[in-house]
Amino acid sequence: MLSTADPTPGARFRAALAEERPLQIVGTINAYTALLATQAGYRALYLSGAGVANASRGLPDLGLTTLEDVLIDVRRITAATRVPLLADADTAWEDPARTVREMIAAGAAAIHIEDQVEAKRCGHRPGKQLVSPEEMIERVGAAVAAKTDPQFVVMARTDALAVEGMDAALARARRYVEAGADMIFAEACTELAQYEAFTRALGVPVLANITEFGKTPLFTVDQLRGAGAAMVLYPLSAFRAMNAAAVTVYRTIRADGTQRAVVDRMQTREQLYETLDYLAAERELDRLSQL
Repeated sequence: MLSTADPTPGARFRAALAEERPLQIVGTINAYTALLATQAGYRALYLSGAGVANASRGLPDLGLTTLEDVLIDVRRITAATRVPLLADADTAWEDPARTVREMIAAGAAAIHIEDQVEAKRCGHRPGKQLVSPEEMIERVGAAVAAKTDPQFVVMARTDALAVEGMDAALARARRYVEAGADMIFAEACTELAQYEAFTRALGVPVLANITEFGKTPLFTVDQLRGAGAAMVLYPLSAFRAMNAAAVTVYRTIRADGTQRAVVDRMQTREQLYETLDYLAAERELDRLSQL
């Protein structure tokens, strides 16, 4: 039996939520960015399904990635840091029970599953199609029943606001909670009052997804706290910044024939080594080679 000194990832996620309201959850696309986020002081991390599709597979976020694609990145991130990880499980790949078991085994603390059809769309794009409330309730129920760690978090995401309107979104969210969802992900809200409606109507924590260039304004932590949001998610902020920087560097080197003009924008070798604790690992390698 696990002792209180060795809490599960799910227990660590719940503890972080109890200690910080709203809990800032920042997106990481790989183990190294997870280390950077950990060192910046975040108490919870996120692996985006879009991030897996875009960064790991070079694909659009249209339901083209598999459970194993996501698990590969989950395992790498959770091996690099003990900060609890919320993973995007899309629609659970038609097998919510297996998805939960595999995510727990990979070290994830929490997942969210959504009420879109299998051929899903980005939550901030038009053309989303939803499964029936009954089908989503089956997904949630199967996921909750499959928990091998009772502290593991099953979060239900609803995309209904943009498709069916506020009343239907709230009705769906209530039914998902009744089916056992630990928390609710209210996608594509456009007003603080909408978050307030979710938090008033539900007896579980509500997540606000503050993604750039989408339908949701870039509300501040203070604004979202006032609206009752328990979690604030920044799914791909660093990834977008990294991509923009990479484009600048690639184009500059191609045009100038040297990287001199962009060296001051780069992380130094010393900073890289500090993040990785490289010198300590090097000393240990030297020690072992002398045995």
